[in-house]
Amino acid sequence: MDHERIVHLFFFALLALIIYELFQVLGPFLVPIAWACLLAFMVHPLFEWLTRRVHSRSLAAVILTVGVTLLIIIPALWLLDHLASEAQRLYGELSVIVNQGGAGKARASNWILQTRPGMALRRMLEARGIRLEDKISKLAYEAARLISDYIVLHASYVARNVVAALVDFGIVLITFFYLLRDGNYYYEQLRALTPLHVEDKRAIFETLRATLSSVMRGLMLAAFAQGLSIGIGYLVCGAPYWAFLALLTAAAGLFPFGGTALIWVPTAIYVGYTSGWPWGLGLAVWATVAITIIDNFLKPLAMRHGTGLPTLMVFFGVAGGLAAYGPLGLFAGPAVISVFVAMLRVFRRTYGEEESLRAA
Repeated sequence: MDHERIVHLFFFALLALIIYELFQVLGPFLVPIAWACLLAFMVHPLFEWLTRRVHSRSLAAVILTVGVTLLIIIPALWLLDHLASEAQRLYGELSVIVNQGGAGKARASNWILQTRPGMALRRMLEARGIRLEDKISKLAYEAARLISDYIVLHASYVARNVVAALVDFGIVLITFFYLLRDGNYYYEQLRALTPLHVEDKRAIFETLRATLSSVMRGLMLAAFAQGLSIGIGYLVCGAPYWAFLALLTAAAGLFPFGGTALIWVPTAIYVGYTSGWPWGLGLAVWATVAITIIDNFLKPLAMRHGTGLPTLMVFFGVAGGLAAYGPLGLFAGPAVISVFVAMLRVFRRTYGEEESLRAA
């Protein structure tokens, strides 16, 4: 008996040590692996449909992996090229304004001085013997110098981040392919290793599946609604390329940080500058109201459907998950809460009934 106890203690101690070392080995890759799992879960229905058409899980996984790669890389390359050209043009204009002075700096100063806040500030500073024109030139020069110094100091840091992002993207694609091809096997093995009754396993795993599906459905529906509603605002306010901007707004709505504001805020500023500030302010108000209604009513209701959780719990799951895990917390937070609720149901069904029988 003592020998068996020693064997059990040794086994679990060794298992704990190996799990710790496994975490050390896989720790740098946990975030890419988690994104690959979410991506595989999202396209799994499409993968099953494609497998029935091509009669090969490997070929279907290759097709979807290549498709996802092109879907991500091609827009990313286009966006990077566009941003690079715009940054180069902006840098050239700033160089002319700062280094050569002249008409560019004069136009900027005149534009500021012609506004009501600029005129009030000018009168206030002149009462103290300070010329606002000199302050504007000095501030522009200091801002350009600080930006230039920041770019030089952080160039190597940006390069390292780009390399790390490429490595993580490669890990995501490799993991994504194998999860698609062998995901059912991994899923069944994980269920078999879980030391619970069959009905308890089914309850927990089905709850997790339903929660992830509901969160993704809520995100997609909210992003579509935001892109449609704000796109109507673009059209009414006369924003150029309003349909393309609406698509970008819907895509940005999937981002956990920034969201649609990454698109509609610059668009509102541009509309205000070109068509008049009442139009820009109206677009900003419309977008703010639309986002508030969709994020606080439509999205929680869509996420709640299928999970069985109260709307308040879904809200805290999303908010707490973002605070604890970053972007992955958008899915991890509600998943943790739903699994916890499922385990409480298992506990009540298993141990609550046993206590009732003992009392009887």
